[in-house]
Amino acid sequence: MTTKTKIVIVGGGLIGTWTALLLAKRGLDVILIEKGIVGAQSSGVNFGNLRLQGRHPGQYPLSLRSQALWENIDELIGDRCEFERTGHLYVAMNDAEQAKLEQYARVSESHGLVIERIDREELRRRWPWVGESPQAATYSARDATANPRLVSVAVARAAQRLNAEVLERTCVTQVHQTGAGFTVMTDTGCVIDCDAVVNSAGAWALTVAEAFGETAPMFAAGPPQFVTEPLPYRIAPSVQAVDGSAIFRQVPRGNVIFAGYPRTAADPVLNRAPVPPVKTLNGMRNLMTIAPFLKSAQVIRVWSGIEGYLPDMLPVIGESETTPGLYHAFGFCGHGFQVGPGVAAVLVDLIVEGRTDTPINIFSIARFKDAVQVSDKLAREFDGPAVAGSRAG
Repeated sequence: MTTKTKIVIVGGGLIGTWTALLLAKRGLDVILIEKGIVGAQSSGVNFGNLRLQGRHPGQYPLSLRSQALWENIDELIGDRCEFERTGHLYVAMNDAEQAKLEQYARVSESHGLVIERIDREELRRRWPWVGESPQAATYSARDATANPRLVSVAVARAAQRLNAEVLERTCVTQVHQTGAGFTVMTDTGCVIDCDAVVNSAGAWALTVAEAFGETAPMFAAGPPQFVTEPLPYRIAPSVQAVDGSAIFRQVPRGNVIFAGYPRTAADPVLNRAPVPPVKTLNGMRNLMTIAPFLKSAQVIRVWSGIEGYLPDMLPVIGESETTPGLYHAFGFCGHGFQVGPGVAAVLVDLIVEGRTDTPINIFSIARFKDAVQVSDKLAREFDGPAVAGSRAG
């Protein structure tokens, strides 16, 4: 039996669920298809950072649009999902890193953010737990955090309340263009005719793109993460070393959550994103450089998530270059959590209005028109130094 709907969304992570919700709010019929459980991949296991300062300059219009939605999340979905405007402390260890902070601060300020410059003495006065190694920092009070384990599921529930259909444990096997629309087939026997398809399948999105003659040099990886036992609450903002070696925050119940780089290659076929033990040990050493009082903290859980990465550390967002009605949103390189709602809003603009006022040209899949596959060299080099602008969140 064939089902008809307006839009099919492939992938039930943060991008897919927010797109389903915003389309449903516009009164459109939507079916979201997720091969596993909603939010079970990178959208649900990331660090939870809603970082504004230090982003790629071309991301700011999208990022600021997204933050406005985050700041209204309770009204939009009926659940706060532990959203808190914690602020974000960016920490430099030496003169070269301090110069990078200043560069990032100027870009942030050019987009209207308020960035505080903090010297060594002020840093320790305001945050006494900071050790002797950091020499300067910048602080953005508007930056925030949320619980990624809650968000995608809560957004999907909100979309379902508006009659969006969510199909879990359902794998898309084929997508065909049929006249002015598409036919989507699944491994459960569902056949769905629709007018448009949103490809938000994360590290698996090339399966859809390549069916329509498009590709990108994307590969799967994820940053190692861990959480400590509950400790007395001392760290209010999220904290990040400018070189990406330590990114951490403490939740009100006392646990300290850590993310850091370099990332580790993942296996999207086996759904495995292993974290070698040495990376947890290195992560603790990096963490203690900034917050020495954590030297005796016990790590109680380690994990990572499968995310799609691209060599320029920018995602693919926008309508297909080969197929009208097909829209891509994938390859978020570990910083899709913050921009997720804004990406969904842009996709809805494109689907409903045929245009968007949010600049997205730099995210076009056309920049990879000559790409065939990721080279072995690129995959090997990926487990190396962090790339500026590629931090968690």
